[in-house]
Amino acid sequence: MEVKTSLLDNMIGVGDMVLLEPLSEDSFIENLRNRFDHNEIYTYIGSVVISMNPYRSLPIFTPEKVEEYRNRNFYELSPHIYALADEAYSSLRDQDKDQCILITGESGAGKTEASKLVMSYVAAVCGKGQEVNKVKEQLLQSNPVLEAFGNAKTVRNDNSSRFGKYMDIEFDFKGDPLGGVISNYLLEKSRVVKQPRGERNFHVFYQLLSGASDDTLKKLKLDRDFSKYNYLSLDSAAVNGLDDAANFRTVRNAMQIVGFMEDEVQSVLELVAAVLKLGNIEFKPESRCNGTDESRIKDKNDLKEMCELLGIEQSVLERAFSYRTVEAKLEKVSTTLNVSQAYYARDALAKNLYSRLFSWLVTRINESIKAQAKTRHKVMGVLDIYGFEIFEDNSFEQFIINYCNEKLQQIFIELTLREEQEEYVREGIEWTNIEYFNNAIICDLIENHQNGILAMLDEECLRPGTVTDETFLDKLNTICAEHQHFESRLSKNSKFLTDHSLPHSCFRIQHYAGKVLYRTEGFVDKNNDLLYRDLSQAMYKATHSLIKQLFPEGNPAKVNLKRPPTAGFQFKASVGTLMRNLQTKNPNYIRCIKPNDKKAAHIFTDSLVRHQARYLGLMENVRVRRAGYAFRQAYEPCLERYKMLCKRTWPHWRGPAREGVEVLMGDLQVPTEEYSYGRSKIFIRNPRTLFFLEERRRQCLQDLATLIQKIYRGWKCRSHFLLLKESQIVVAAWYRRFAQQKKYKKIKSATTVMQSYARGWQARKLLRELKYQKRCEEAVTTISAFWHGTQVRREYRKFFRANAGKKIYDFTIQRIMQKYFLGLKSTTPSMSPVDMNWPTRPYRFLDGVHTELRRIFHLWRCKKYRSQFTEEQKAVYEEKLEASEIFKDKKTLYPSSVSQPFKGDYLEISKNPKYQKLSSAVDEKVLLADVVNKINRANGKGTPRIFLLTKKSVVLADQKTGQVKASVPLPDLSSVSVSTQSDGFFALRLKEGSASAIKGDFLLSSEHLIEIITKLHRTGATAADSEQLNIDISDEFLVQFKQDKVCVKFIQAAALKNGNSVSCKRKNNRLLEVSVPASA
Repeated sequence: MEVKTSLLDNMIGVGDMVLLEPLSEDSFIENLRNRFDHNEIYTYIGSVVISMNPYRSLPIFTPEKVEEYRNRNFYELSPHIYALADEAYSSLRDQDKDQCILITGESGAGKTEASKLVMSYVAAVCGKGQEVNKVKEQLLQSNPVLEAFGNAKTVRNDNSSRFGKYMDIEFDFKGDPLGGVISNYLLEKSRVVKQPRGERNFHVFYQLLSGASDDTLKKLKLDRDFSKYNYLSLDSAAVNGLDDAANFRTVRNAMQIVGFMEDEVQSVLELVAAVLKLGNIEFKPESRCNGTDESRIKDKNDLKEMCELLGIEQSVLERAFSYRTVEAKLEKVSTTLNVSQAYYARDALAKNLYSRLFSWLVTRINESIKAQAKTRHKVMGVLDIYGFEIFEDNSFEQFIINYCNEKLQQIFIELTLREEQEEYVREGIEWTNIEYFNNAIICDLIENHQNGILAMLDEECLRPGTVTDETFLDKLNTICAEHQHFESRLSKNSKFLTDHSLPHSCFRIQHYAGKVLYRTEGFVDKNNDLLYRDLSQAMYKATHSLIKQLFPEGNPAKVNLKRPPTAGFQFKASVGTLMRNLQTKNPNYIRCIKPNDKKAAHIFTDSLVRHQARYLGLMENVRVRRAGYAFRQAYEPCLERYKMLCKRTWPHWRGPAREGVEVLMGDLQVPTEEYSYGRSKIFIRNPRTLFFLEERRRQCLQDLATLIQKIYRGWKCRSHFLLLKESQIVVAAWYRRFAQQKKYKKIKSATTVMQSYARGWQARKLLRELKYQKRCEEAVTTISAFWHGTQVRREYRKFFRANAGKKIYDFTIQRIMQKYFLGLKSTTPSMSPVDMNWPTRPYRFLDGVHTELRRIFHLWRCKKYRSQFTEEQKAVYEEKLEASEIFKDKKTLYPSSVSQPFKGDYLEISKNPKYQKLSSAVDEKVLLADVVNKINRANGKGTPRIFLLTKKSVVLADQKTGQVKASVPLPDLSSVSVSTQSDGFFALRLKEGSASAIKGDFLLSSEHLIEIITKLHRTGATAADSEQLNIDISDEFLVQFKQDKVCVKFIQAAALKNGNSVSCKRKNNRLLEVSVPASA
């Protein structure tokens, strides 16, 4: 980013109008247009800032811009409002000088935004801290509150300030804000009751109706519809770019930050609502018996609601609108009000109520933001007030506004000349008297205590008898007729008798900014600003907390028969106080100009800007500044800027800066009458001299730039050449290294090939010798073998002829067997007993041996596998093996039992305390304990029984009580009968004639049938005194129940009603039929 060190660098047009050459009104306007077209909205006139309203957002108010202008010289950067704000703040902080910033311009020129920018800049550059930040926030948030109650939409500006504001910001010795005081001037209270076409009432009315909640509006007795209120104009109720609802929330938040209590905010809103209700009160005429007319209220609903809001008796306020009481010494006279007088009283009450509310808001804000410390403070004042106003129809408001601007112009000229003179004296420069127009004569015409227009207006208002605007004009024509700045058609001055541009009911004043025609209609009423005492007393009787404070004159105990001061007198006094305040401070000026009336960007209207430049006195300001010396600059920056123009000062001057400047100016042969040397600055009289220096500097900079370019390009080329040279050396070294490596690898590869060929030749030579030697040895061996064989055959020929064939056969067989066994050794299968693999036999005659070896090997590895078992595992496998021998391929239930381990004691008899009694009744070791179902022959249903198997007996016990029901010694069992199906039924058949056979056989059912039968079979086989237990597997067998024999028959059923379970039913006395599911 380009960094500027002076406003003369890269100027668009002329940044300081003092340097404009040639100086004329046309060149002045053209320079403003040129800069405006390039988005340069700020221009200087010395230390005065001209601000053009761009009507759009520009990227020149960012935090980066704040830092750029912070602690910089005023002329160091391009013209900007931040430069003026920084200059004022730095002078206040560092030099202990109170400052004031005067912002003037007509409505829509951007005065309010300019004041916000100044305050935001000061807030950004001053100190930080919790308390400081709170003060800054309160100062900044006072703006939205005052804008809501004091700003309105006009034809020229959507956010026009309809009051003058002066804020004193107080700082401590460090430059941190402590607080502030706000003064307001001339609120345009007539806007409350009437607005010109295309304009609105004050913002707060629209914000309240748009942004307040339904509950709040209900409490205030309001409706959102603007058309229901007479005081609100409807043609401009909605404004593009203004969000009244959002602004209302902003105002509520700002009031909270400033320090308003919630009940205070509610009271303010109630008064605003009361003003709206007041505007809806209408009157009708009513004739009295004495022939006079009096007024009556048409609809009392709005009056009733207003009285409820303010806490006033309806009858009291209604009488105040109908009668007026006049007191004179000891007499009281009550007169009726006609309709027009009643409307006047209503509007006067509305204007006074709103105006006093606004003054109370300013006072309340001052209480919150005022400095708490009692020590001396540094003060910076910011004045945002109306600019000079010239309308088609100018009345009392424009008259006093223009009077204020005359006073501001007067103090501006005085302070500017005084500042110039003080600087000349400070620098030791001879002071030359400057001719300028002194507008003191105009100020005297208006404010003179005896013959001034304001004094005569007050005198006319206080005069007994009939007082009208015409009598006031007649008085002016009599007293001011000879004044050179006063013009009237009816005056004694004959030169205006034929001036048809001057109506009979008007007078014209020639202000410093031009002639202004004032219509006298309404001057007397507006200056009187009367509020009938009956209304003041009615307001004082209100129970509302705020109303009593706003109308103290209504107190009956403090009746003052003196007339209140007029509006003109009050404004004149406040302007005098303001002028005295400003004269104690160092002034800084911002002149705001609006480029067009359309409120549009990129449009520059010459006539409008020319008109504003005239009444702001900008040309007069430039002439005053240029009357002495047009430009001045401290020696150090001047020498730093122009030292390249002289060989003796370039590039470094070793002596004092003033001597360097003197050498520089002498070397450039600048005429001595064009400049003067001060104590710390050089003063240049004519802008042409400055432009001559700038032109020489520009040419010299071009030469220096060429020299710098030449040196830089030479350095760059040398650096590039050295870099190329260095790079070439590096590349050459790397290439040589690469080439040598490549050559070495090639030689190494060739050497390796030669070595391999030589070694190959040597190896092949040695191989041939070894092969030859081996063939020789083999030949010798072969010859020796043949020879020995021949010798042996000769000697043993007689023995070989008899059994040579048998020996050869035996030898061959022996070799084959040897080869077979060696091969079998390497192809032996794994040691797993289930591995059925075995190598194929190589010869058919080995078939028997091959099979026998397979059997022996299998038996051997099975023995090896069994040797790994513990005794418990052997017993389990023996039981499983026995179960296989009994049931395999005989009973359908068997395959599902193979994977289930035989647990034996399923009930844990010895551990379960429930069966402790049963465990003690059985002395022997329990081999199997399980729950079985004992089948009843009567109905085929089962009864749960505990089945215990010991080495000597079978025990059946009750499942619940553990009581032994039957105990059968194993020798008494003859056989066990089961079916071939997947059921769990089995019958224990007892030997006839045994003691246990008295009750008959047992027909039981169990889920562990295979395990029970297997253990019974094994236990019976091992018992010494019992025979082998027979296992009868058949689908039909007989069971002896006491004296009867019953046939138990098993059948397969396709589907059973109770699912897949086995069912047993009695068919007759001799048959029990068991149905087994086919899928089981």
